[in-house]
Amino acid sequence: MSHETIILEQDGPALIIRLNRPKQKNAISLQMISELMDALAAADDDASVRAVILTGGKDGFAAGADLNEAIKISGASDAVPYLRKWHALCGALEMLSKPVIAAIEGFCMTGGFELALACDIRIGARSSNYTITSSRIGTVAGAGGTQRLPRIIGRAHALEIMFAAEQIDAEHAFRIGLINKLVDDGGALEAAKALAALYATRAPISLGMVKRAVYRGLDMDLQSSLEFETFLVTTIYGTQDKQEGISAFLEKRPAKFQGK
Repeated sequence: MSHETIILEQDGPALIIRLNRPKQKNAISLQMISELMDALAAADDDASVRAVILTGGKDGFAAGADLNEAIKISGASDAVPYLRKWHALCGALEMLSKPVIAAIEGFCMTGGFELALACDIRIGARSSNYTITSSRIGTVAGAGGTQRLPRIIGRAHALEIMFAAEQIDAEHAFRIGLINKLVDDGGALEAAKALAALYATRAPISLGMVKRAVYRGLDMDLQSSLEFETFLVTTIYGTQDKQEGISAFLEKRPAKFQGK
């Protein structure tokens, strides 16, 4: 399928999805959401893809939602279906059975910030910056930012960011755990590729179940989440990859996982 707002490139085990609306600073339109959903669904079904990298250009990740679309929303009857599309996209990133890495250069703002929050790992260049501008324009972050941000960095840091609506720099973002890795400018994508190559040596079913256990478990009480974890572990113990992984460890050789 051809795309107008994103560019797809497979580099070894990594599918690189590049946001591609440079004139709009990669503002996320409904068309982009639809194209991202299609690309993620295809990646989930492609065994040759072991990780997905989401990135923008060298100057910025994404400026947020396309305000030319957002300004047309005047009430709940318009807002609810619009926000459902955003929630579906962010949910698709979290529920993808493969690791999703955000490679961030330059600005990462509001809806773009929320999109990055739905990725599993965030790599930021030293000159990258992060903002949720909603309080400046009289709105509330509506693509999950009010829920994912405190889960990642804690309530006080999240409120500070959303109250002020000011940029935070990459050093601060790294200190508070917003980004996992801090790299030199221009190096975010290469660092993401290196992570993808590492993840490709791990058991794919294991990685998918780790994601499911973590994301679903955070929404449960501890006892329920432990029961869910036990269910997943007993399931994975019946896979060929589990047999291969333990055999390879005992035989002191690299494992050859098949995703079965």
